[in-house]
Amino acid sequence: MIRNINIGLIGYGFMGRTHSNAYRQTPQFFECDVKPVLKACCARNEENIKSFAENWGYESYETDWRKLLERDDIDAVDICTPNNLHKEIAIAAAEAGKMILCEKPLAMNVAEGEEMCAAVEKAGVPNTVWYNYRRVPAVTLAKKLIDEGRLGRIFHYRANFLQDWTISEELPQGGAALWRLDAKAAGSGVTGDLLAHCIDTALWLNGGIADVNAMTETFIKERVHQETGEKQAVTIDDACSFMCHFSNGSLGLFESTRYARGHKALYTLEINGENASIRWDLHDLHRLEYFDHNDESQVRGWRNVHVTDTDQPYMDHWWVPGLQIGYEHTFIHQVADFLQSLADEKPCGPTFRDALETQKVCDAVLKSADDKAWVGI
Repeated sequence: MIRNINIGLIGYGFMGRTHSNAYRQTPQFFECDVKPVLKACCARNEENIKSFAENWGYESYETDWRKLLERDDIDAVDICTPNNLHKEIAIAAAEAGKMILCEKPLAMNVAEGEEMCAAVEKAGVPNTVWYNYRRVPAVTLAKKLIDEGRLGRIFHYRANFLQDWTISEELPQGGAALWRLDAKAAGSGVTGDLLAHCIDTALWLNGGIADVNAMTETFIKERVHQETGEKQAVTIDDACSFMCHFSNGSLGLFESTRYARGHKALYTLEINGENASIRWDLHDLHRLEYFDHNDESQVRGWRNVHVTDTDQPYMDHWWVPGLQIGYEHTFIHQVADFLQSLADEKPCGPTFRDALETQKVCDAVLKSADDKAWVGI
């Protein structure tokens, strides 16, 4: 029997669009006894949210998230707001008995994240956080190879996430479009925005991080704030690099910046093991590079695996082998996994508790940079 889950989406920006597309597309490609229904969306600007609802097929809209949570016809709340609103909305949603899907990072800091975890666990409501890169088929395949022991003992994990969109001194901070440059709304800069993705993927692939040593830099010290029109100090981190020890004894190197001219969204990772190595690049997201030292020496070398065959993760739901999928499909995969988890009555990772581990690393990174010292997790 088909069971409908009525979705209440809060926020209508970039993530609001990707999530809405995922809810619409998932039932067309994934069979599941649980189906999403676009019941209502919510934002403060009535004209904009009404247009958004009409465009994406939501049955109704609200201009106050509290009213959305009061509705009996909303089963699941999807939080696509700036980070400073995650905690209040998530706790209220849990108390209202709603399932929760929350954008990353989980919270502004570990203290907020702990409160959010306590709330969902007390209420017993299903929950997940949108760390979507876990569900790139090539990255999921990397997880499978690692779990099968093909890499052997892991020695090194390195990742970077490079962008270049904040280099101009004329770019303002704050407001609806640029809240990620305002620490009061975002909590941090590249650490919580970009490195959080790298950290979540690393924890999933390579296990826990024991300690970190970090440095950060804010290259442009003042920017005009869109809401006041006045120049204010910039308090986010424009760039961050850190090294770490993983709990399995391997070493990690991470770098993120919005000042790498020529890079729009270069997210790469590489894992070096005793027997094999893996590399992945978001710009070529459907390919996984793989080196196996056990290969015969005269043909040993890096393989470029095109992840499109039906026996590779998620690909049996899409096109014929050789035809690739893209960024938006990672969100479809997360919706599909969340719906299946409801049918199976199992958690859908990363849960709030899983995402709290990423938050702990982010907080430790920022503290390490401030203290100029190693910080344990």
